[in-house]
Formats: sequence, C-alpha cells, structure tokens
Amino acid sequence: MPEQHLRVAPARPHQKLTEDGRRMREVLSYSRRGSRFTPSQQEAWDAHAQAWVVPDEEVDRPGVDIASWFGREAPLVVEIGCGVGEATGVLAAARPDVNVLALEVWLPGVAASLAEVAAAGADNVRFCSVDAAWCLEHLVAPGGLAELWTFFPDPWPKTRHHKRRLVSAPFASMVASRLEVGGRWRLATDWGDYAEQMLEVLDAEPALEGGQVERWAERPVTKFERKGREAGRSITDLTYRRR
Repeated sequence: MPEQHLRVAPARPHQKLTEDGRRMREVLSYSRRGSRFTPSQQEAWDAHAQAWVVPDEEVDRPGVDIASWFGREAPLVVEIGCGVGEATGVLAAARPDVNVLALEVWLPGVAASLAEVAAAGADNVRFCSVDAAWCLEHLVAPGGLAELWTFFPDPWPKTRHHKRRLVSAPFASMVASRLEVGGRWRLATDWGDYAEQMLEVLDAEPALEGGQVERWAERPVTKFERKGREAGRSITDLTYRRR
C-alpha cells in the first residue's frame, strides 16, 4: 500500500521565516493588543474557554475539520473581528441551525465575548484567535461558507496604513471563492473613505454582486457603533452575494 502523506498547513502569520531563518515582516490587517483580563473576563474564560475556544495549535492539525469543533455538520458562518461579542451572541442565538466561527485576535475580547454568548444562550459559537485571512484560505473549503460578517474592521485611517485594511482585492477574491453560491458577505463601517474603498473593491470582484444597503436590522447596535455615531461618523452597511 502506498504511503499516505498528511497535509502540512502553511506557516501562519507571526510564524513565517525568511530563507535564512529570520522573522518575516508581514503586512497584517490587525495588531495584537494586551492580553490582561479583568476579573469578569477571567471568570468567563474559566467557565467557557475549554468548551468554546479553539486552541491556536488546533488549526495546524493535519486534516483539521471545522465542523468537528462544533460536534455537528451545519452551515458555516464566520465573523471576523467579534470585538467583545455584543453582536455575536445575539446573532448566533437567533440562528441555532448554523455553526458560527468568531475570529478575534484580542484575547480579552474573546473572554468578554464568551460572557455575551453564554448570556444569549448561544452554544453554537466557537472562537479562534488565528489570523482570519489565513483561516478562510486554509481551513474553509471552496464553497464551504454560508455567510461572512465583517462589522467595523480596523479602518487604519492614516493613508500610509491603508495597505493594512482587510478588505482588498486579493481578500475579496478569496472570500468569493469560499462563499457558497448565494452566500452573503455582510459588512459595516463608520469610516466614509473605507466604505468607498469597500464598494470599489467588491464591485470589481466578478464573483460578487451587491452594494450599499439599509442597516441590517438584526445586527445589534454595539458600544463601538454608538461611539462612531457620537463622533459624527455615519454608518455604512454593505451586503454582497456570491453569484
């Protein structure tokens, strides 16, 4: 019998090295912040992390299957940047028939989100702190994504930092390849020039159709969104569908 070779996952961000062994400089859409928990966050982490948080090293396991993290097969919804989970818990609780994978690199945010999800009674959410673009590309099969939520991604407002924005042509192409036919990508931002960039990028992606829409009524108004409004910024919602 021929020897079977297990797939080795490509190096994740923060782990890539140059040919001479030095840490590779990477352009990422996020920066890692502090990891110290408040007492309430620690309590939520102790109560729920073992069941609901996917260890970083799990994504490197040969043959890893996202559905196994939930213990069932169900349509997959991914949220990029769940923050402190104000929207995650509410939206997941309203969709008990889907698996919601929340990707967030800020661990205190994950801990706070655990409390929100528990309070909402949503046991269909799993959290992972590995780079979102890497996860979508390497863990989600083509056509394996029912819906993607990208609410208020880091706007990187300085012009020299625009290259770090998540929504770019290469990322849009990859997302389109992962969405099932008819699958939706829901986005929201409170930065006008980022909204314009999103429209330009997503309108140019031939596999997607959509545009600016009325605010998604099911999406809770979070503290982050209220802060943007109080600062005088308007909120732009976009929805695109896989052709």
